[in-house]
Amino acid sequence: MRVVKATLRQLSIPLRETTKTSYGALHDKDVIIVEVETAEGNRGVAECVAMAHPSYTEETVQTAWHILHDYLIPHLSGLEWIQSEDLHGFYRGMANIRGHAMAKAGLEMALWDAYAAETETPLHQLLGGQIREIPVGISLGIQADAKKACERAKIAVDDGYQRLKFKIQPGDDVAPLRAVRNSLPDVGLMADANGAYEHASLDVFQELDSLGLLMIEQPFAYNDFIRHAALQKTMRTPICLDESICSMEDLQLAFKLDAGRVLNLKPGRVGGFQASREMIAVGAQRGMEIWCGGMYETGIGRLHNIALCSLDGFTLPTDNGPSDRYFIQDIISPKVEFSRPGFLLVEPMCGVASRVDWEAVHHFTITMKALEI
Repeated sequence: MRVVKATLRQLSIPLRETTKTSYGALHDKDVIIVEVETAEGNRGVAECVAMAHPSYTEETVQTAWHILHDYLIPHLSGLEWIQSEDLHGFYRGMANIRGHAMAKAGLEMALWDAYAAETETPLHQLLGGQIREIPVGISLGIQADAKKACERAKIAVDDGYQRLKFKIQPGDDVAPLRAVRNSLPDVGLMADANGAYEHASLDVFQELDSLGLLMIEQPFAYNDFIRHAALQKTMRTPICLDESICSMEDLQLAFKLDAGRVLNLKPGRVGGFQASREMIAVGAQRGMEIWCGGMYETGIGRLHNIALCSLDGFTLPTDNGPSDRYFIQDIISPKVEFSRPGFLLVEPMCGVASRVDWEAVHHFTITMKALEI
């Protein structure tokens, strides 16, 4: 397979509802869609999950566009992929570009997608996956009102979601989660802080530790492995690391310090499919709980994450649910829907490009640039 053309599109898609996290309120999904075209006329697409502002990570839509346009896509010149193993080393081949894992993932996953189309191989099989149906959880924004939290939780349970995650921040944490636990004593429940807390907040975590949570996700700053390790020693509830893990080196450090016992693996955050496969293998070997989180992906990124979830090693429900959960209009057709309440099928797609609704893509596109290779 040889790539002869790459196209970058920046889209802005309104969300169905505003989602509040400790980073702020999210109203729209700003995203880069990476499309590659092969010499044989096959297409591959992927989504760069960098956000509009450097809050979740240092990458943004603007920085990712720059790195993709000026460094990564030109790197494709002269490259050819004869067998699937050739794709495995592509991420390492970009090591001379420091960081920028989200930009790298956008291109790497588009290449996997194109190779699936080129070889007429279902993407999940190309990745080595065999699981055909996956359980799905839901991520809910910060709830300052305990009654509202219980209402949202009950709706989610009635819809079939297999696990509930509530975003929290100082002052909006214990009360809503305690109310949900009291009203739904058997539900799988977790909290996600997105790094919003300081060391002085330990009393809050002691209270949360009494609620029988599946995990507490990313309580402290992304680079504060020491503080996470210290907290984990005081708690029965497992600490889940998200923003902290952007590379295999980060994961090894977490193991060394026992800074977290659960990994929220997002392929778009760690560099793509191959980096994810390696982390899954290492995490499973070390007995780490692993689940596939979401970045409010469009259907393109959602289908890629679902394909990855077909691999052994994931032990908890994914956050990648039906398209309608986030978007009034998605950019794939047909949209992602439950196969039965709380579960999604891993579809035998030979790449996601065949599912793209290009009319919708054009409707939401605000910037576009095509590059000949």
